[in-house]
Amino acid sequence: MTALRIRGAAVTTAAVITAAACSAPGGGAGHGGSADTVVIGITAEPATLNPLLGYGKDGNSKIFDGLIARDADLKLRPALAKALPEISNAGRTYTYTLRKGVRFSDGEQLTSADVVFTYRTILDSRTNNASRSELDAIKEVRADGDDKVVFTLKYPYAPFAGRTVLPVVPEHIAGKQDPNTGSFNTKPIGTGPYVLADWRKGEKLIFKANPHYWGGVPKVKTVTMAIVEDDDVRATRLRSGDLDGAILPPNLAATFRNDKDKKTYDAKSYDFRTVTLPAANKVTGDRAIRQALDAAVDRRAMVDKILDGAGRPAYGPLPVDDPWFAKGLERSQDLGKARRILNQAGWTPGADGIRVKDGRRASFTLLFPAGDKVRQDHALAYASDAGKAGIDVRVGSATWEVIEPRMHRDAVLAGFGSNGDPDFGLYTLLHSSVAGDGFNNMAHYHDATVDKALDTGRRSRDPDERKAAYITLQREVVANPGYTFLTHIDHVYLLADRWEGLTTQIEPHEHGFASGPWWNLQDWQPKR
Repeated sequence: MTALRIRGAAVTTAAVITAAACSAPGGGAGHGGSADTVVIGITAEPATLNPLLGYGKDGNSKIFDGLIARDADLKLRPALAKALPEISNAGRTYTYTLRKGVRFSDGEQLTSADVVFTYRTILDSRTNNASRSELDAIKEVRADGDDKVVFTLKYPYAPFAGRTVLPVVPEHIAGKQDPNTGSFNTKPIGTGPYVLADWRKGEKLIFKANPHYWGGVPKVKTVTMAIVEDDDVRATRLRSGDLDGAILPPNLAATFRNDKDKKTYDAKSYDFRTVTLPAANKVTGDRAIRQALDAAVDRRAMVDKILDGAGRPAYGPLPVDDPWFAKGLERSQDLGKARRILNQAGWTPGADGIRVKDGRRASFTLLFPAGDKVRQDHALAYASDAGKAGIDVRVGSATWEVIEPRMHRDAVLAGFGSNGDPDFGLYTLLHSSVAGDGFNNMAHYHDATVDKALDTGRRSRDPDERKAAYITLQREVVANPGYTFLTHIDHVYLLADRWEGLTTQIEPHEHGFASGPWWNLQDWQPKR
């Protein structure tokens, strides 16, 4: 779970769009096509801009930098550190040397004390950071002079360097506040290419270029992130010129195919749609029901009809083209298998065709966030497929304020997925130790084989041992599913064709705000 109000699953905000959100994002007239100004329509705003609470933990923040960052190919490169870390002590010690001359946007010098403060505060159990378990390997972090930071790990954690894309905050400001309630949450100071100029909740965030940015002053001087929850409204505002760019569902993006003034950017992703099957629910907690649902779903039809081909069937949490994917898990809809599983488990058809066992109907509620058409379509298709096997799925929409307290007992059409290392996304999705911790392990899934595989994958340095562990995990998740995995979604963006230097990365679930072709906004150049 990141600090984006994606709530572990949503790409919508909990608030209903207001009239203000539909006004011109700059508060008045448009920007006239200037290349030094860009207005982007996104689906959700952050709940906080404080990295101590999880904001920007996967990199690409416009306000902050991490010790290292990822390039277009997701390879690690130096950022606040002048080089990649020196690794010693059999993989238990990571030493970073800071880049000289870096200052926070208030003019104060960055030092190793800021890095130490950032990590120690996140690791403090009193800090409300639901991603703390991602830094479990850290035993100690200390400063060695003003320009060196030394991490000592409890165990060799192979992908640790990838965790240090986490943004660094200034101790001289954040250290004087309660990280959970302080003003830093909405008035951040960082070392990044942009500074926050204004934040009108539910409407927009405005960023200005940081004139003291160590990487060079960006050519795009003003960036407005307009919060536009509704897909159709976002497309309309993009078409009218009120927005320069936006993320859109594939079917809406296709309507811009003949618009020569806008370019389409497709980004492959680890972002998947899934149905959580809460263990505490008497129906979804039944293993036979879970197995039958996995067999009943038509993933290929969802990709073709809902995503217009912009995605792939999800046979588990990792996409089929990921090097860690367990080959042979691909499977087609098999309603005959679904019915056999239910028959053998004692779920017999009732008078209305819905299965019954011990007087209990095979019926449960599936919630999706209001306003998210793609999730709605997934939920309805899932319910239709389940009905063919005799399972009644009652689909309903709600805000996240309504959904959150019901997640432990009602199924949710959720979205997750992390790029980088498999530990980054799988541990928080499946490990029993984090069940119910915020949006971690929403299904309260508990499988000893999966827990063991996750622990091995996290603690081993041997690539072959890690690969074997994650293959075991994926196969066990098919045999004992806690989720029904549906699709991996490609992210589709449109942007006015006024800039050069744009690329996309392979993206995580969290997208639109820090991802998309604007992940490297500070490097854009006006088109010649």
